[in-house]
Amino acid sequence: MSAINRRQFVGQCAGAAAGAWFLPGFAHATASSQPSVQFPSDPRQRVSVAAYPFREFIVGWKGWDGKTPSTVPVSQQMELKDFAAHVAEKFNVHHIEPWSPIFPSTDPKYLEQFRAAVERAHSSVVDIAVDQGHSQYAIDKAEREKAVTGSKEWIDVSAALGSPCIRTHIDGAKDSKPDVGRAADTLARVAEYAAKKNVVVHLENDNPVSEDPFFIVQVIEKVNSPWLRALPDFGNSLAAHDEEFQNRAMEAMFAHAYGICHVKDGEVDENGKASHVDLAKAFEVLKKHGFKGYCSIEYDAPGDPYKPTAQLVEETVKFLS
Repeated sequence: MSAINRRQFVGQCAGAAAGAWFLPGFAHATASSQPSVQFPSDPRQRVSVAAYPFREFIVGWKGWDGKTPSTVPVSQQMELKDFAAHVAEKFNVHHIEPWSPIFPSTDPKYLEQFRAAVERAHSSVVDIAVDQGHSQYAIDKAEREKAVTGSKEWIDVSAALGSPCIRTHIDGAKDSKPDVGRAADTLARVAEYAAKKNVVVHLENDNPVSEDPFFIVQVIEKVNSPWLRALPDFGNSLAAHDEEFQNRAMEAMFAHAYGICHVKDGEVDENGKASHVDLAKAFEVLKKHGFKGYCSIEYDAPGDPYKPTAQLVEETVKFLS
């Protein structure tokens, strides 16, 4: 997701291991110093579909201003908990990546319903893309504390849904430029908590300032925890920079990746300028670094997301084969 124009239970449930269909290939570490997700090797089983491109189709989405109702007819809208079944039916994909702003609730009862609905679809949640609105590198200590608290809450949600990871957003700070030291101190605390819940935290090259890919790599290397990893997005850096920068960014990010990456064939910036991703090159870098995690399809351009998502799913399966 491009941040240029978009910002703004409990622990593991008792039934966490229930249902082989619900957690295909997942084997969370227990009291381990290393994450040990058993990722599938079948190309289609490595594909996920992100909820973000379908936000207009999710009941309750109020637009970026929090006031504008969806323009999608009510008959075409769905509850977030039914997204997994919808993705399975439309794309023959059984993994999803929900987006935090479209969760109607995070209370235990709703999460149980969400998890049960995903299980009925013979699917799983493989990541939660978390946008929480706080900066990990702000000078203001209270702001950094809010970033820690927010991430911990979503780590708990991830554990409750059986997801092996979250992506936490690094928001810009009003009182500071990006600072590796403060960001690392903050995220080290998040990674320590995540390890206790067997959830891997990922950082995405999203906002071109607060989430510059090389800044992210510096933070990850300083924290030096297997529970804090990179989430390479195929298009975000290309939207803000040129192809040479994009290539270097993908190399740096995939060298620190683990559980998930975002697949897209282009990006449109806030001025409406479109960029095109060289998918063959991106998957070449992915394979070069031995990435075994999920490839989450995140079509990110104006218009109906269904046909482009279907095309990206099939192209991803082809490149992974």
